[in-house]
Amino acid sequence: LRRARGLGTLQTNTEWGHNMSMQWLLARAPGFHALPDEDRAAIFNFTFLWSLFEAQVMGNFARPDLICMKADEWRDAGTLDADHYDEELAYFRQRYFADGQLTRHFAYLNLRPADQPDIVRSVLDGSNDDPRDRLLTVLMIVWRFRNNLFHGEKWAYQLQGQLPNFTHANVVLMRLLERHGQLAG
Repeated sequence: LRRARGLGTLQTNTEWGHNMSMQWLLARAPGFHALPDEDRAAIFNFTFLWSLFEAQVMGNFARPDLICMKADEWRDAGTLDADHYDEELAYFRQRYFADGQLTRHFAYLNLRPADQPDIVRSVLDGSNDDPRDRLLTVLMIVWRFRNNLFHGEKWAYQLQGQLPNFTHANVVLMRLLERHGQLAG
């Protein structure tokens, strides 16, 4: 047990470590102090949901080609259930495609060639309504959120304005875990 600085209360090492981590982030991470608690929670939840998704659904290793293989596997097994992600796809379409063109946000996904950018564009603009490609687009966007967060791109925004992105991504990950994770069924 430790005595909290200036508080006169005893804390477990775990509580102390959590408080120290939060204090450190609040003091040093650009823009972190300005994030509402709800935003921080969505981002923290995303990190754990992604980790669980990668472990339970992706066999401890996710990358674009393996995500494509999973989408193909689910399509072939009749368990794709792309319609279950329509609300999230609608949000992504509104964010990344408006007035007949890709929005300024689209470039910040930083899609790589392996991320199926042509499929993603065609689904977002509505010219491709294939169920496998719709789910794949949602997954590739969540994949890019993961990469952009874990590799620092989201810090260019100081994580501002990311709550709806991570809220929708979290719903996708929870749904995938329920349908295809080790505890599914």
